[in-house]
Amino acid sequence: MSETNAMVQKLWNFATVLRDDGISYGDYVEQLTYLVFLKMDYERTLPPLELKSDIPKDWNWESLLNLDGVELEIHYRTLLEGLSKSHGLIGLIFRKSQNKIQNPALLKRLVNLIHDGGKQSWLSMSVDVKGDIYEGLLEKNAQDTKSGAGQYFTPRVIIDAMVEVMKPTPKDTIYDPACGTGGFLLSAHSYIKSNYKLNKEDEKRLKEEALRGCELVSNTARLCVMNMYLHNIGGDESPIEVNDSLLGTPSVHYSMILSNPPFGSKSAIKIINEDGKEDKDSVTYQRDDFWATTSNKQLNFVQHINSLLEINGRAAVVVPDNVLFENGAGETIRKKLLQNCDLHTILRLPTGLFYAQGVKANVIFFDRKGASEQVQTKDVWIYDLRTNQHFTLKRDPMTKADLEDFIKCYNADNRHQRVETEKFKKFTYDEIIKRDNTNLDIFWLKDESVEDSANLPEPKVLIEDILENLEYVKSEFEEIYEELGK
Repeated sequence: MSETNAMVQKLWNFATVLRDDGISYGDYVEQLTYLVFLKMDYERTLPPLELKSDIPKDWNWESLLNLDGVELEIHYRTLLEGLSKSHGLIGLIFRKSQNKIQNPALLKRLVNLIHDGGKQSWLSMSVDVKGDIYEGLLEKNAQDTKSGAGQYFTPRVIIDAMVEVMKPTPKDTIYDPACGTGGFLLSAHSYIKSNYKLNKEDEKRLKEEALRGCELVSNTARLCVMNMYLHNIGGDESPIEVNDSLLGTPSVHYSMILSNPPFGSKSAIKIINEDGKEDKDSVTYQRDDFWATTSNKQLNFVQHINSLLEINGRAAVVVPDNVLFENGAGETIRKKLLQNCDLHTILRLPTGLFYAQGVKANVIFFDRKGASEQVQTKDVWIYDLRTNQHFTLKRDPMTKADLEDFIKCYNADNRHQRVETEKFKKFTYDEIIKRDNTNLDIFWLKDESVEDSANLPEPKVLIEDILENLEYVKSEFEEIYEELGK
């Protein structure tokens, strides 16, 4: 086993040790982020690079090595508090940072593990290995349902399939307005590196300018920035902004948007009412660039993504079913999307793909077009990967092979030569606009579990489907209940 592989194994094993001490994967990844960043920053100051560090010497990696016991824990806490006030990349990595490893002996073990007697250089470790270590821990964290981190995690096979059909180039500017831990940005980066021979100018642009994102949750943004840092993406300034994407009209536009905005049908903020009890207040965004005003955050993200795109810019976005059929503002937005953009493809995803229960989702693919009196969408092609498909996250997960037929049917090299198949059908603009509420939730395949009672899925699959539907209905009723209680 190589020293690098040994390091990977040690870090995985130590996560289990900390779990036994009540420290979650999320807390472990957070502390690992701080410590590995300090180690790599310190390595840059050593020969042969000998670069200047923006981290004060009193708070650098070396300052941790000769301390132990309570003294180490106090120093580490002071270090985190001090660096949280920094600017730029360092400020974002250490934003609101706190020590979650209260046991000084365990903290010392983790410092020693990362340092490895000075033998293991994190800078010289391959980008792939560093990325694999970190992404593996992020996935473990997503699987930890108690942490709630799964809401930020899109299965890699879906991300990679979306990127493969979108075919990003070195000239693209790529943005994710709800970037989570950075899955779409990293997949686009990997695709470009693998499919193009890059010159020095291209390499620099890809590292420092081409990939950008926004994330509302500070802790998630930290994980994203570190994930990108370990993959050698980003300059002195952070490529990720911590903010509510939907707040303002974009001042910068991009050639490609790849995103899976957070699920949940209403935007709301928590407030304390006059009785001292927690309440929720629905949020609507009054923006001149939006087609309709609504508190449905997925519909708002669709409008926002349209505004983010430059003319002829392209988008691939994961959306829940309600975006395809909700009336009122939903119908207005769908009509505008069909009229002002080329909404050329919808991928109906099967259930059982996301850590959030009860999610029925799709990927919509559209290109923004310039102002015109003509309708920009001629045909919408829909691929049904949902009917008669049953996946689970652990027992029967989706694989790349399950998406190969969609990738082939999408025909990214020449979308105008697509061919209809049993699962892939074309619907004209005229057909769609005549449907009630301009409903885009279109399906045609017979559900075998309904048609043939002798051919029902396994009981476990049926129960999983029922539970997912109940979770979704429960969340909808909770929101209605909260609205009625105001």
